[in-house]
Amino acid sequence: MNLQPTERVRLVFLFSDTGGGHRSAAEAIIEAIEKEYPNQVSTAMVDFFREYAPRPLDMAPEIYPPLTRLPDVWQFGYRVSDGRRRARLMNEMFWPYIRRSVQRLLREHPCDLLVSVHPLINNPVLHAMTGQHYVPYATVVTDLVSTHAAWFDARADLVVVPTGAARQRGLQMGLRPEQLHVIGLPVADRFTQPAKDVAELRRRLDWPLDRPVLLLVGGGEGMGPLEQVAQAIHRARLDAALVIIAGRNQALKARLEAHPWQMPVKVYGFVREMPDFMRAADVLITKAGPGTICEAFIAGLPLILYSRLPGQEEGNVRYVVEQGAGVWAPESEQVVATLQRWLRNPEQRQAAAEASHSLARPQAARQIARLLVERAGVHHRAMNPDLDGLHR
Repeated sequence: MNLQPTERVRLVFLFSDTGGGHRSAAEAIIEAIEKEYPNQVSTAMVDFFREYAPRPLDMAPEIYPPLTRLPDVWQFGYRVSDGRRRARLMNEMFWPYIRRSVQRLLREHPCDLLVSVHPLINNPVLHAMTGQHYVPYATVVTDLVSTHAAWFDARADLVVVPTGAARQRGLQMGLRPEQLHVIGLPVADRFTQPAKDVAELRRRLDWPLDRPVLLLVGGGEGMGPLEQVAQAIHRARLDAALVIIAGRNQALKARLEAHPWQMPVKVYGFVREMPDFMRAADVLITKAGPGTICEAFIAGLPLILYSRLPGQEEGNVRYVVEQGAGVWAPESEQVVATLQRWLRNPEQRQAAAEASHSLARPQAARQIARLLVERAGVHHRAMNPDLDGLHR
């Protein structure tokens, strides 16, 4: 499909920085749209809570990190709202408070397709469009397996899900089969590039060539018991090198750098070379975030999952373990025991690596981009009958 420059379809992506995955998913799809339709499609990103929600909801990105450090509180909030009827009742309770904000959002961002990558945005925006000017609406689910009820609103035109389990959940929530599209989780294009020579990568990164490299990450904020896991690996005196990504947690990075390591260790803060880090590593030790897991699948890395958020990340653990792509090791000693077993028996590590790679969906962002632009083009042509619009 080609679109004339004066006839661009417009897509608006609704997200919030409550966790890094929502922004990353939107950015990955927008990047794919530009690669599939260069200079042909107009896109915009709107942080729904920060830019439009009234106080205190506009503080959601700041409230999110401390909440995730209170697992019992987080789990209670997730469970109490995770149901078709319960989600609807909560949205009805908040609707009078946010109505004007949502209506202002729709006035200020006319488009051919609204795309949500956040579960709490769907109901209020779709509610605001009821009986008003129709704009097609798509949801891209950014949780891998355990998907909250708020992701699924039957008024959406399209709902893209990453796994069959997520599709089944959508059907249970009342969506029609034709609304649901199992495609995968969108990740940045740099993760999908052809594999590079591992030895050359390690030389450039100044990583050892003579032993396995263990990559330990805790997300962009350095969340979870990352430091305890690193110390346990150190005490075990494994014949391996350890690469630690502390993210934006500068205090953690400083402590790790000051530690007297007795094994080869590299400590980094927030990095943008994660695709090369994954290609150069032998094992990934991480919290069970969906984006990192899917990036590891593409790199063919066996996974050791040491932490997860209650609720939406529990299914990620089951998925990885049941598919043979890794293990769940919530205690530092379990992480060490798995590493010892994999180092003694590299064929076990290789089997997990192959299972991981078999789950990869590297073209998900491109496939989602094509689906969304096609749907936006249908609306664009309907609203502009005098224009050729999208034509094959």
